[in-house]
Amino acid sequence: MSNASEKTGRTGRIQLLSDTLAKAKAEDRAALVAYLPAGFPTVDGGIAAVKAVIEGGADIVEVGLPHSDPVLDGAVIQTADDIALRGGVKIADVLRTVREAHQATGAPVLVMTYWNPIDRYGVERFAAELAEAGGAGCILPDLPVQESALWREHADKQGLATVFVVAPSSKDERLATITAAGSGFVYAASLMGVTGTRESVGHEAQELVRRTRAKTELPVCVGLGVSNAAQAKEVAGFADGVIVGSAFVKLLLDAPDLPAGLESVRALAGELAEGVRRS
Repeated sequence: MSNASEKTGRTGRIQLLSDTLAKAKAEDRAALVAYLPAGFPTVDGGIAAVKAVIEGGADIVEVGLPHSDPVLDGAVIQTADDIALRGGVKIADVLRTVREAHQATGAPVLVMTYWNPIDRYGVERFAAELAEAGGAGCILPDLPVQESALWREHADKQGLATVFVVAPSSKDERLATITAAGSGFVYAASLMGVTGTRESVGHEAQELVRRTRAKTELPVCVGLGVSNAAQAKEVAGFADGVIVGSAFVKLLLDAPDLPAGLESVRALAGELAEGVRRS
C-alpha cells in the first residue's frame, strides 16, 4: 500500500488494479478478466472457483453479487445467481469471497453488482467493507453516471475503482461523460443484449473500443460473448482486457462435481490466458 493510502486510511486496491492492467500492456498483451458469481455453487465452492481461475491465468476477477433480476445477464448467469440466492447467499458472503480470493492470490478482485443491493445495504458501509476486504472496486452496470456522485465520493475515499459500462449504442458525448466519471477501467459491452457466449464478438466491439479510447486514457476491457481462446485473441487485438464470464459459469453448471468444475475453469483460464497474448 502506498504511503498516501496509509495516511488517508484507504485500504481499497484500485492501484493494484491499475498496476495489473499496466503490467499486461507492458507485456504486449491484454489482461484476462474472469467473472464468477459469489455463492455459486456454494459460498466455499465459489471462493475455490475464483482461486482456480486466477491459478489458471486470470489477471483480474469480478465477483458477481447475485441478484433476483439480473437485467444484463443471460440464462447461464441467471441460473447460477438463482442457485446462489436459493442457497441463502448474503452480502457478507460476497465480501468474504473477495477477501479470501485476494488474500490467497494477491490478484485484484472487483464486485460486479446492480445498484439496488448497495443502496439497501448502505453506500458508505458497503464501500468501507469492500475496501477492508481488499477489494479493488465495483462494476455498476445499472447505476446512471448522473446519480453516482454519492457512491463515487465513498469509493474515492476508500481507494476503490468505479467501473461503468458503455455499449455500442452510447453516443460519443455520452462516452465522454461516462469515462470522465469512471476509474480503474471502462467495461465495453461488445454488443447490445445480455451476457452469454457467442459465435463471434465482432466489429461492433472494435468500433466501440476505438470511440471510447478517443474520450479517455483509462484501459478499455471488452465483455459479453467471449468464450474461447480464438475469440480472446481477436478481442486482445484491439482491447486492453478481455472479460469472460458465462463460459466459466457454464463449466461449473455442467460439471458432475465441484472438483471437476474447478479443473475445467482452471483449464479454460489457461487457454484464454494464451489467447490474450496476441502473438
